[in-house]
Amino acid sequence: MRLSRSVAPVIVAVCLVFSLPYDALPHARVGAPKPAATPDPFGAECRIAVRGSRVVAHCHNPYAGTDRVRLHIECARWWDLDTDGVPADAGPAVTVRLTGRCWKEVRTAWVSHQRV
Repeated sequence: MRLSRSVAPVIVAVCLVFSLPYDALPHARVGAPKPAATPDPFGAECRIAVRGSRVVAHCHNPYAGTDRVRLHIECARWWDLDTDGVPADAGPAVTVRLTGRCWKEVRTAWVSHQRV
């Protein structure tokens, strides 16, 4: 049986590549992997409860850094003033309580976080 002229050169090339020593083959040099930069954990976990026109948020900080939390309330009525509460520092393993209210209904409420 005779190999076709197009397959024979391919087989010869493959045999030559496999017969070369490992150092002669071109391959990518992989250095030591760089350690992944892990961000410093930060941020208190906050739970917000809206009851009628009153808002209460409890924020617990499980991390070592201090988190300055602030309650923001957007009221539903156009004439009712939206409020931004006073910032409170939630230290490590500390729970803070934030409160606020509208005259009528509350549209949204959220807590902002800031590193201290």
